[in-house]
Amino acid sequence: MDTLGLIWGLVVHAADVQDRDGAKLLLEKVQGCFSRLKLIWADGGYAGQLIAWAQQVCGWVLEIVKRSDNAIGFAVLPKRWIVERTFGWFGWYRRLSKDYEELTENSEAIILVCMIHRMLRHLKPAELAVGWEM
Repeated sequence: MDTLGLIWGLVVHAADVQDRDGAKLLLEKVQGCFSRLKLIWADGGYAGQLIAWAQQVCGWVLEIVKRSDNAIGFAVLPKRWIVERTFGWFGWYRRLSKDYEELTENSEAIILVCMIHRMLRHLKPAELAVGWEM
């Protein structure tokens, strides 16, 4: 997703797939689509060989946003809150708040429809805010 929290690429996979492996699936899928993309922020779950792989294969810098060693309790981390906010938006849609889908393709489609709805609400908030549930 971008810094506004809008999804630019999406891959839904089984829970037994490691984050780093899932990230490779996504980066391979969007490779060549975003010519201006230079930097990707990620959390510690994506550290390791993925950083070098993203640079070599895709030409992107993968920067890990880490929590400070001096931080005590909850701390807002730069750029990572954007992802969490977007996941919070998904909770507004009942279809995404429960695990209804059996196929990953269906889950991807529902997420994209919800993001389209969210973007349309920013264009015409009054008309789309009432009476739309998924």
